[in-house]
Amino acid sequence: MKNPNVKSFFDPATNTITHIAYDTASKQAIILDPVLDYCEASGRTHTAAADQVIKFIQHNGLQTKYIIETHAHADHLSSAPYLKEKLGGKTVIGAHIDAVQKVFGSVFNAEDEFATDGSQFDILVHDGQEFTLGNIKVTAIHTPGHTPACMSWLIGDAVFVGDTLFMPDFGTARCDFPGGSAKTLYKSIQKLFALPDETRVFLCHDYKAPGRDEFVWETTIGEEKRHNKHVGDGADMDSFVKMRTERDAGLDMPKLILPSVQVNMRAGEFPPAEDNGTVYLKIPLNAL
Repeated sequence: MKNPNVKSFFDPATNTITHIAYDTASKQAIILDPVLDYCEASGRTHTAAADQVIKFIQHNGLQTKYIIETHAHADHLSSAPYLKEKLGGKTVIGAHIDAVQKVFGSVFNAEDEFATDGSQFDILVHDGQEFTLGNIKVTAIHTPGHTPACMSWLIGDAVFVGDTLFMPDFGTARCDFPGGSAKTLYKSIQKLFALPDETRVFLCHDYKAPGRDEFVWETTIGEEKRHNKHVGDGADMDSFVKMRTERDAGLDMPKLILPSVQVNMRAGEFPPAEDNGTVYLKIPLNAL
């Protein structure tokens, strides 16, 4: 089996890891979960994180085939439109993004023209759908629970799991967003645990669990199965759902959920400018 090289970029402001999976033979690349820098105080965006990705792609002579969002993120804005403009490639997300758009289109009272069919993305994928990256097989694995649209991506011997799993010492994703479900997440994780133990696992976030000195974002399916503090060592569904539900009840919303989701549900594009030419993001009060 052909396997990808992986280059990862950690964004300390959002604890997000953007990955580039690439085939050295064909020079084709996939970018997963790219970050657009956003200043809460000023409302300004900039592209320092995305520019690191561009520099690596160009320096190594890679061709961007796909820009993949594992889901509509609630903790950072996507730089997919900027990367597409600079590097090409097609934007990709799970087909269930329409469920997320319907819920949050209502939360943000989006304009009448806002489509809730996922058409802002170039490609909508379904569970089991296959692609290629050069000579490397790419398979989409629907792993809902954190959100309805979460999709993990098996690229050769590496799986990119978005927010489904974290490092074994940190656990699993929250399930209290609209459309989330701890029971569904448990089932999704079992799908991932059916992969070979040696499968490399690349995470979208790391929060440096207590007692650990460094940020890390790569592990294996075997390590997750044996040692994940929430769902490893044969944890049963009922105990996981109880733990996850109680834990989620005490969590604050992510600090960037309001700006992030209303941009990311549009494939990273901003809402349309108003009649004064300025783009605005909405802050719905007491809605979440």
